[in-house]
Amino acid sequence: MGGLSESTAAAWEYLRRLPVWLPPALLTLAVTLTGLGSAQLWRDELATWSAATRSPADLARLAGTIDAATGPYYLLMHGWTRVFGDSTIALRAPAVLAMTVAAGLLAVLGARLVDRSAGLLAGLLFAVLPGTSRYGQEARPYALATMLAVLATLLLVTALRRPSWARWAGYAAAVAALGLVHLIALTLLAAHALVVLVTWWHGPAEAGIATGEHPTGERDRRVWRWVVAVVPVALLAGPLLVKARTQQSRQLSWVDLARLDDLTALPGGVAQSSVVGGLLVGVAALGAARLGRRALLPVSAVLLPVLLLFVAGTVVPLWVPRYLVFVVPFACLLAGAALAAVATPAALVVVVLAGLLGLPDQAALRRTHEWPRSAPVDYAGAARVIGDGQRPGDAVVYSPRHSWLFLDLGIEYHLGDPPRDVLVTEDEVRRGDLWAAECPRPAQCLAGTPRVWLVVAGRHTEPLAAVPGAKGDALRADFTVAQVWPRPGLTVALLTSRPDR
Repeated sequence: MGGLSESTAAAWEYLRRLPVWLPPALLTLAVTLTGLGSAQLWRDELATWSAATRSPADLARLAGTIDAATGPYYLLMHGWTRVFGDSTIALRAPAVLAMTVAAGLLAVLGARLVDRSAGLLAGLLFAVLPGTSRYGQEARPYALATMLAVLATLLLVTALRRPSWARWAGYAAAVAALGLVHLIALTLLAAHALVVLVTWWHGPAEAGIATGEHPTGERDRRVWRWVVAVVPVALLAGPLLVKARTQQSRQLSWVDLARLDDLTALPGGVAQSSVVGGLLVGVAALGAARLGRRALLPVSAVLLPVLLLFVAGTVVPLWVPRYLVFVVPFACLLAGAALAAVATPAALVVVVLAGLLGLPDQAALRRTHEWPRSAPVDYAGAARVIGDGQRPGDAVVYSPRHSWLFLDLGIEYHLGDPPRDVLVTEDEVRRGDLWAAECPRPAQCLAGTPRVWLVVAGRHTEPLAAVPGAKGDALRADFTVAQVWPRPGLTVALLTSRPDR
């Protein structure tokens, strides 16, 4: 036992000699790279692929129709895919890099606000959370928002401690980028505003930013410089917010109003593991108690965004746990402060325990990004079925078309050259939308087609019976089922025209 403690202490001393950001960043990079391409792109990532592979003009049209809030991220991904391609790994690589940087910045922030050990432990804990892997392996903006949230907070601390226009300009740029990437992450500004006001009223020491006395005039200048720094956010994100508000009924049609029990489920949602999320909350609470007034910034950075989104979500459908992933590093900072107060072996045991408790969820999220994990959607398997049996002159039909499953995008991504989408009258790119427009008279559009590949959401032994409306009537009237291939989350059927047609 003594030897184990000595080896642990030696390893810890080695870690402490490294730059504080390096071990968390390397661990996060290693964890998020593991199995990066294992899970198929899920529905939200397919939307990213569809948008990122459009021209800037087409992206502007899309932003004007349905997805203004994510438009800047799509534009960033457009440039990325032009250079690195659109493979699953290429699409997810920016998220990996963002989470890696977030872990390193978190360690630096913890060292600034508490001490080096707290920063290092916070970064290591963040690295092993299943949520860090989940959103660090997703072609969506949440990892970038997490990185920018930590960066903006670190720059705020730096500017409050040693004010200069250059430091405030850096903070302004980080906050503006945060708003462009993820509008809801701007709720973090409530925490920043609180810290700035406390700094102005009582001084940096009371805000947990620094110690020592600062002249009243200097505190006044800090307040006004912060106000000036957030002006670019209003100028850039304001119009985006107004436009996104008009698109909310389409973009968030699947979201329900928030309820009190949603708050209890939030830790498990953002950590992607109920047990790990509960552990994180418990240790973070201990850290807040230990820090006292120094906990003002990280506590408000966790609680205020959550409370603001929850209150808004009780009136407008906005409550989606993953929208709050950017608060997780601040919870880890509090947890790191608690762990730094105990013996090093015990602190590392808690970090390792969090990693071990999250292993089942780590494995599950690398199988599928769908939720629940037991309900994957096998776009790639369906595409292989069609690709193996496809003949010249074949057509494909999707049901439902206007669904968040994006059946057509999933098949197109994996197949590359799918059969003719016979019912499409205007594709999604021309429409400036995420969905294509279909023929209002399916029977006429299907006329003369010898074989149809039917892709239906869900598992169906009789897939033709699952197609509703005029589309289903036309298919049942003119085609018979030749073969059915059930795949997780969907069904593929080959239809052949009736001999008498």
